Amino acid sequence: MHEYSVVQALINQCEEVAAKNNASIINKVITKIGVMSGIDAHLLKIAFDTFKEDTLCAKAELVQNIQKLKLECKDCGNIFEVDEVRYYCVKCESLSIKVLDGEDMYLMSLEMQ
Repeated sequence: MHEYSVVQALINQCEEVAAKNNASIINKVITKIGVMSGIDAHLLKIAFDTFKEDTLCAKAELVQNIQKLKLECKDCGNIFEVDEVRYYCVKCESLSIKVLDGEDMYLMSLEMQ
């Protein structure tokens, strides 16, 4: 389960941001998780709750915003979002598609004090 290593990296990133901002407590961790990121949101939450103890995130709430797959058709220029893996244009049915968003996980913001 790679969610554990993802959470370790996330907590490290949170603590680096907190240190740069002279914060001693992180109250909320807000993430964006693309549907194609390979991250299981439920497992990520479990891993976060397991590893946050004894860190600045010990009392933090994890907010997970799920990003749909955002695609652009290279033929007709249509930009659209889908919930599942579907690599064809919903407008012209072209298979010439470019992925714009939904493949990564990002730390979007922190609430700290």
